[in-house]
Amino acid sequence: MSKSFPLAMATVGEQVHLESIYGGEKLIQRLTALGLTPGVELSVVQDAGGPLLISVRDSRIALGRGMARKVMVSLVDSNSSKTNNEREKK
Repeated sequence: MSKSFPLAMATVGEQVHLESIYGGEKLIQRLTALGLTPGVELSVVQDAGGPLLISVRDSRIALGRGMARKVMVSLVDSNSSKTNNEREKK
């Protein structure tokens, strides 16, 4: 299993699995209602410095950076060219 990192650090086009959500009950309920549940595969569609646009379950969702920092994900493909060192520089 890959090491977890915040969704806010994922790059555009990277396929990730949602591992966990670190937040209060209301945040977890809100994200669950949007289809963000542990194990779901998602990807970042757009990262223009503001909210992230993500693709999950055939939908696109705009997610603020504060929320995205609380969503922990891991890479789907461990052979990704993006290394942890490159991600930490972001």
